[in-house]
Amino acid sequence: MGPVEAALRARRDGGGKCLVVYVTGGLGDDWLDTARAVAAAGADVIEIGVPFSDPVMDGPTIQAANDVALAGGATPVSILDALRDADVGVPLAVMTYYNIAFRMGLERFAKSLIISGVSGCILPDLPLEEAGPWLEVAADAGVEPILLAAPTAPDDRLSRICERTRGFVYGVGLLGVTGVRSELAASAVEIASRLKPITDVPVLVGVGIGTPSQAVEASSHGDGVVVGSAVVQRMVDRAGPEGVAELVADFRAALDAG
Repeated sequence: MGPVEAALRARRDGGGKCLVVYVTGGLGDDWLDTARAVAAAGADVIEIGVPFSDPVMDGPTIQAANDVALAGGATPVSILDALRDADVGVPLAVMTYYNIAFRMGLERFAKSLIISGVSGCILPDLPLEEAGPWLEVAADAGVEPILLAAPTAPDDRLSRICERTRGFVYGVGLLGVTGVRSELAASAVEIASRLKPITDVPVLVGVGIGTPSQAVEASSHGDGVVVGSAVVQRMVDRAGPEGVAELVADFRAALDAG
């Protein structure tokens, strides 16, 4: 069991709800300070977004953050190099797109993650049917490949995803790109309800969770949530590490209160 899964299991087994928070790597000079502040505010795991020029899963907030980071010179190598010397305080996962891993070479990419202190990896555009080579390389390197489970997937596909995922299973809360919505989609609760009976791996719901109350509702049938766009918007707005941490603390408090 890797560090990501161990941290989430510890939270779950202690009766709590898990909180994974997305931070865009390379967004401003203080992004590492933001990651540390997010950890101190109560995130169990931090998901570092490695910017890509064509982020098909991401909505306008994270796309805008990607654009700023890329314009500032952020690259996969620069982000991983920065993480190598960072002491964030909680386990790390990266989220990026398969083209980056493929162009770097799967073995080199996986080794780079481990060298940089990154335990988990999410490649949202890599379908299960094509994931075999990456899953094998990740296992050999000690990387936890975190797989996404869509609300439209049939039960047999969800079972196969749960068998292959490590760290946690990422239940996609709604169809469409990431971003804050005014209301939680019914599919967020539904996907958690379908996943929980078929796996002991932590079940977290992400996409479309923008407020603490939505996080509580989404986690009611699962083990926790992934929060991205709401946090990244604060980074884009230059709220600073403290401003981002205040929001994360609100999510943590709401989840703890139930």
